[in-house]
Amino acid sequence: MKLIALDLDGTTLNSKKEISEETLQAIKKAQQQGHIVMALSGRSEKSIHGQLTKYGLNCPVGASNGTALYADGKLLELTSLSLSQTKKIALEIEKESVPFNMATNKGHFSPRNWDERLQDVLSSGSVPEEYYENQYFKMFTTSPRVHGHSLFDQIEEIIDNSEYMIQKFLIVGLDPEQKTRLQTKLEAVEEITIASSSPFNLEVTHINGHKGTGLKIMADYFNIPIEDTVAIGDERNDIPMLKAAGLSIAMGNAEDEVKQHSDIVTLSNDEHGVAYAIEKYILTEK
Repeated sequence: MKLIALDLDGTTLNSKKEISEETLQAIKKAQQQGHIVMALSGRSEKSIHGQLTKYGLNCPVGASNGTALYADGKLLELTSLSLSQTKKIALEIEKESVPFNMATNKGHFSPRNWDERLQDVLSSGSVPEEYYENQYFKMFTTSPRVHGHSLFDQIEEIIDNSEYMIQKFLIVGLDPEQKTRLQTKLEAVEEITIASSSPFNLEVTHINGHKGTGLKIMADYFNIPIEDTVAIGDERNDIPMLKAAGLSIAMGNAEDEVKQHSDIVTLSNDEHGVAYAIEKYILTEK
């Protein structure tokens, strides 16, 4: 039995944000053969479950880059930022007034003026033309109101409330100079991880809050040795799980840096690369 960790966007989902019939059948076949297939994504738990339910899939979930882990209908573990880390991160984000959201134990929260923050950067003339054509541009520039996020006026409403534990900050950095400046400031915060899943976003979590940790915790839960784990991904935030897995597989459409951290490169997400990898390297019946 193996644990197969699948990223969603750019990996399991094709460029139309769909799971192809070939990929769906390969996942179901792997489950039928006794393998555990988990979705390990930067998305929220609600968003991941929405995708899986659409295709009749029942899988363990690693949400917000593996900082929130769910299996068998229960929460297994949350990896949260400390209050000190949260305040330092929030301070730097608010200095730049960029669009962002926070994944917490009580759902996702965004500033009420998120749309205005986005319009400010879009109208500044500092957004590279190629960003508008990027496959993730629409996803990261869609208003949090569409995603059903809760809204706040002042960030202190959330970070100073002991009821909230924050697992991830997702920052939209469409101005490259501003993104670089902000990333440099954030790198000074102790014991955090800064990842990205596009050229224009930053994902800030606790140092242990990444997909590699998520994979290991899920493997322990199912008593699966780490050498019997498989990870398939395409972006830089997938690198920790690719480094942790017994077998690491990069998509054909993956970043070159991701491919360098992988044992194997499969076909692209529009060529059913997940299905190809599962059929070729995991299933016992070819």
